[in-house]
Amino acid sequence: MTREDDLLAALQTLSLRFGLGEVHGREFLAHGLMNRNWRLDTSAGSYAVKQITDVPLPQARRNIAVLLDLARAGIAVPTPLPADGGELVVEVGGHGYCVLTWVDGEHVQGTDLTLDESRDLGDALARLHEGLRRHGPGPVPEREPTAKARGADESDRAAVALLGRLPDDPVIDFDKAVADALHDRRSLLARYADARPDGEVPAGPYGWTHGDFQYRNLLRREGQVVAVLDWDRLGVRPYGEEVARTAQVQFGVGGVFDLDRIAAFCAGYRSVTDLAVVDLADAVERLWWKRLTDFWQLEFYLDRQDPTFGEMFLTNEALLNWWTDRADEVQDAFAAR
Repeated sequence: MTREDDLLAALQTLSLRFGLGEVHGREFLAHGLMNRNWRLDTSAGSYAVKQITDVPLPQARRNIAVLLDLARAGIAVPTPLPADGGELVVEVGGHGYCVLTWVDGEHVQGTDLTLDESRDLGDALARLHEGLRRHGPGPVPEREPTAKARGADESDRAAVALLGRLPDDPVIDFDKAVADALHDRRSLLARYADARPDGEVPAGPYGWTHGDFQYRNLLRREGQVVAVLDWDRLGVRPYGEEVARTAQVQFGVGGVFDLDRIAAFCAGYRSVTDLAVVDLADAVERLWWKRLTDFWQLEFYLDRQDPTFGEMFLTNEALLNWWTDRADEVQDAFAAR
């Protein structure tokens, strides 16, 4: 069954349950890497329809419900529509669906932002964290979140296993590049085996975070963030973890970090809420170690045969090497105020 077939099979039920009216047009949205999304133009308006595939439906219902309070608080999020029984997620044909108001905007990669826009992005993330402190799905646990750091030996064994899934004598340029990258990674792991972060409790304050705050999930219009999308990863984390990860995904482009934009982004975040330099430095170090010891993009590529993840692996591999060689410069950029 194709992506379009899934929606067509559910469309009549969804239109009735969510009161969408007559459907005039539909478009599959190829931006998402995990879930399936469409735009529907109907007699009642334009909507985003999401088929939930990446999280359990009870978790999706919890997360989507948060958007109602955030929208009322003036946070830039799409508003979910309730179905006729009040549910925010409806099951049709074994799949869960939600419907949200359509927001016009575009996805802008980090290096296409000006320095002022980069600073504003940090401001927006800090205000989102403040909003989630008031409108998160529940109280924040008193026990600090933990983050177990994978050992270098375990990661090296994973690299060997992945090499075993590649052709012994690769003839395709991509397979050759992947094999070379895995051999280089093994060398890095051997060189930095003693750099594993201490302990399993990250430094600094924690609370509800979006979990995937980056350009693929941000809609911008006229220089402003107008919608934060995809709330599947909503969870309790150290704030520094989300700041560091956002900066890496947003401003790690073409195998290098844009350090000026990282500095502007972090200064924007700190202009709203205080995050100690030492706490963010711990988050950056832990993120570097995580990237050094995981292979999720390559695993997704091999499991799903999706070239998007293969390209992500090679790009992030180049960034990892650049980052490792300039660790002090990177930390200085994150320390900007």
